[in-house]
Amino acid sequence: MICKIINIVAQLKGEVDDCSCTVDSVDSFNNLKIYPRLQSLLDKDYFKFFKVNLNKGCPFWGDDSGCVLKDCHVSECREDQLPDGIKKADSFHKYARESQKTSNCDDNKGSLGKLDHTISTENKEAFESWQKHDEAQDNFCELDDDNSDSCQYVNLLLNPERYTGYGGFSAHRVWSSVYEENCFKTEAADYTSFIQKKNIGANLSDKRSDMCLEKRVFYRMISGLHTSINTHLTAMWQFKDHFANTITWGPNLAEFKRRFNPETTNGEGPQRLKNLYFTYLVELRALAKAAPYLKKELYYTGNDKEDKEVRQAISDFLDIVNSFEDHFDETKLFKGDSRKAAKLKDEFKLHFRNISKIMDCVGCDKCRLWGKLQVQGMGTALKILFSGDDPGPNSTLDASKKNRFQMRRTEIVSLLNAFGRLSKSIHEINNFRKLLDQ
Repeated sequence: MICKIINIVAQLKGEVDDCSCTVDSVDSFNNLKIYPRLQSLLDKDYFKFFKVNLNKGCPFWGDDSGCVLKDCHVSECREDQLPDGIKKADSFHKYARESQKTSNCDDNKGSLGKLDHTISTENKEAFESWQKHDEAQDNFCELDDDNSDSCQYVNLLLNPERYTGYGGFSAHRVWSSVYEENCFKTEAADYTSFIQKKNIGANLSDKRSDMCLEKRVFYRMISGLHTSINTHLTAMWQFKDHFANTITWGPNLAEFKRRFNPETTNGEGPQRLKNLYFTYLVELRALAKAAPYLKKELYYTGNDKEDKEVRQAISDFLDIVNSFEDHFDETKLFKGDSRKAAKLKDEFKLHFRNISKIMDCVGCDKCRLWGKLQVQGMGTALKILFSGDDPGPNSTLDASKKNRFQMRRTEIVSLLNAFGRLSKSIHEINNFRKLLDQ
């Protein structure tokens, strides 16, 4: 069995599918240059506090009671635990919303009379509809409403992604539904119809050979995300010592073998591992493209010393990202007949938004937290890749040159943390290599 697993690792060589670089070059670049810097950056206050709504209902099926295990629980932040800058930003947005509800111009006593600043309910609904429509044109995923009282801050460092014991039918149904979204059905906007299929969970391996590039990219990104999550769970497995009444966390080599051995995955294990590298390269390219925009962000938390350190660390990190010589080329996607390309791009977006909705069906709160964050980060990366006026493998996004492109704080936080998860997964695969060698 050990020899067979060593063969899995040995197959992680050669070019990454639909890219021009090799697995070895990604390993070296990530493990030596990206991973240590990125992990240090993600420990900073700006990136460790993530605002999320974990109370949304599942739009596709009824509640299955979720996960009752202790380690599924997420500890939310109290207000006094948040940096002053983040609290003030939230207070400002709340004040702005409240000020729009009433007029302060009630002291006009002249013959001109008062101006009517009120907005009818009908017009408010229309404005909200316009805003949602405008956001939907660029966004590849469903974003939580940051201003909603249902959203709470979570300290990601205090709620690490690791094996909680959540699994079985509930987890299988979520992933089966995610993969079903790769089928690119022809239905219109009714996303529920995409999910409720009799053949959910069907093996898609025999359908990839005739996929166009866009559909292969979609499938490989989702598979890469799934592989990354599986790698995290097997690297941070829960071991219970019932005699000592203790719990420890660490790598589970047997579980890693089970999830990626060709014999237990219908021969797909090695390809799944390779898809992780593909997803990494797609998000790496998004960071390179958004570098001018991200370098101008203030990363404000109210701690002047740390905020300055973060700005410098981000600048240095993005310079290293840009130094990679074989970035993914997004301009190869959605080419050819303009009408067909536009239709395919709309389908691509619709499917990915549906996957972001499926994350609200995850029964384990901690798994839901990390699932939502990583899907949102991937969606933000896709938004970056397909934004901008100047197509080309060296194109960039700069807010001062293109005012329409904007990112919320939650998008920036999810983008960096999602890439951090992929980076850590590749680092953990190297650790599993060492365990196998031993």
